[in-house]
Amino acid sequence: MALILKRISTVGGGNEVEQAISKSVAGRATKIHLAVDAHGNPITFILSDGTTHDVKVAPDLIDKVDLSDTEVLCADKGYDSDALRAHIEQAGTHDNIPRKRNTQSSNDHMDWDLYKVRHLVENAFAKLKQYRAVAIRFDKLKQSYENTVALACAYIWLKL
Repeated sequence: MALILKRISTVGGGNEVEQAISKSVAGRATKIHLAVDAHGNPITFILSDGTTHDVKVAPDLIDKVDLSDTEVLCADKGYDSDALRAHIEQAGTHDNIPRKRNTQSSNDHMDWDLYKVRHLVENAFAKLKQYRAVAIRFDKLKQSYENTVALACAYIWLKL
């Protein structure tokens, strides 16, 4: 089984960091960090403010997922970090994360055919964005928005 990580940003109201909203040049933003299974079904997610780097949230997302049956964890370049790679190895699985262009290391460890499966998480976000309340954050409180995203994920699972 493969696990794929990705994040998206949504725009919404509110102004407190505790509510996972931050102000940026584009306005207020919230990131959804999503883990999907090998079939593209959402497993779990974490909300963060739009200015927090992805690598800071990824260990918490990985800890929420049972990696006992997972052989490979795929993620995009936003999750490139030696500390995150060590965290994934400590969890008992292998990473398939490409290194950024400006690093000294090469991408010899990458399985590029397996990396192409990352489109499953893109498709999961496309399904989530079909729900207007997820695409445009109307909820002021973080807990309310988490419930909205969880409900949208449940609707995706119901179609199976």
